[in-house]
Amino acid sequence: MGEHRGTRGDLFDPLFGAARSGEAVSDRAFVAALLEVEAALAVAAAECGVIPADQAPVIASTARSLGEDIDLAALGTAAIAGGNPVIPLVRLLRDRCAAAGIPASSVHTGATSQDITDTALMLLAGRAGRIVVADARAAAEAAAGLARTHRDTLMVARTLGQQALPSTFGLLATTWFTTLDAAADRLETVLTGLTVQFGGAAGTLAALYPRGTAVADTLADELGLARHPIPWHTDRTPIAELACALGVLAGAVSKPATDVVAMSAIELGEVTEGTPGGSSAMPHKQNPVAAITARAAARRVPGLVSTVLSSMDHEFMRAAGGWHAEWETITDLLRLTGGAAHRLADSLRGLRVHPEALRHNLDRTGGLLLAERVTLALAEHTDDARAIVTAAATSGKPLADDETIAAYLSPEQLRELLDPANYLGHAGELVDRALSGRNIAPTGHSPSTPSTGGPR
Repeated sequence: MGEHRGTRGDLFDPLFGAARSGEAVSDRAFVAALLEVEAALAVAAAECGVIPADQAPVIASTARSLGEDIDLAALGTAAIAGGNPVIPLVRLLRDRCAAAGIPASSVHTGATSQDITDTALMLLAGRAGRIVVADARAAAEAAAGLARTHRDTLMVARTLGQQALPSTFGLLATTWFTTLDAAADRLETVLTGLTVQFGGAAGTLAALYPRGTAVADTLADELGLARHPIPWHTDRTPIAELACALGVLAGAVSKPATDVVAMSAIELGEVTEGTPGGSSAMPHKQNPVAAITARAAARRVPGLVSTVLSSMDHEFMRAAGGWHAEWETITDLLRLTGGAAHRLADSLRGLRVHPEALRHNLDRTGGLLLAERVTLALAEHTDDARAIVTAAATSGKPLADDETIAAYLSPEQLRELLDPANYLGHAGELVDRALSGRNIAPTGHSPSTPSTGGPR
């Protein structure tokens, strides 16, 4: 058996796409980040003259070695007494540093457990969050490629579950990548602004006065985090903004994943994943597993966002429970959103689009989805245009065969009016504009699709 990695997702992280994001927020990664903050605090304290300069390298190297061989289970058990793992972790670090001649007062100088935990969580969020963004960008890039290739591939637009008007697959894929791009941009902005959290026992930095603010700023610089003007012990907007950005991205992932699942149904047959999944009981099944698992991971995210938002009411200078509720919630948000984005990228990169099935479904109503256009043309000849077309649409016959309509419009006019390719509005232009906004120029249009053909 391999060494346990200290995650809560060894079984399911690969399935739900969170192998990388899950590893980045694993228990071992969390402890390593806590020790990284302790090491950086020693460096900052030395630079600001709080501890002797020669002690910082020893504390930093000791923290690194402790992270490599720490017993996570024992640390977790030891955390019960104080309510967080920093307390026993600092005890272990001080014991090891003492063996090297470093006094306990030089370790964890001027800090409280929340300073170390919050700042470590920001480090984890930055690292895992960039994996999430990269996977979201990969999914958006795949969707943009589909939009470019299928700019003019006809399909039916569906509203409220019903056929509405002609559209193109390219325009549908455009909604996918523009939504993903916007959500990834928002998350990236939040990640860029992640800040240090350092305020001492009660947010006053009293133990480090008059060097407290200098230590806080130096700590931020040492860790590559943004400086923050004051400690945010009980101002949880930085955590909430991160959670909300992850929630929006998970929602952006859900849209294309939901479309892929629906369009993969045998009754539609409009798309298939490149490597569909099978069934343990039914040999014929070709399940869009990547899109399915993307949806599954994303569906768990809104509840976690709600947990973060409902935990913002931190009382006084440190919350009793609200703070503790954030730790696993944020790491789970990063795991799940990252997994959802990763699985969607898998789905879209290999997605096969079937123009003949798209056209077959477009033609299923016998031209009824162009009733709006026929009504507009007929209105030039009679005030009863809407009533005539409504009656024809409910007769069960194709509009082209309706005698009342034919009394006003010639067969040639009807053929032109009932050609879905002639009623696409700005669809192609909208695809081009969106692709241009990504600095991806359209590389040509797909060939025209056949007018007939059954679903695949």
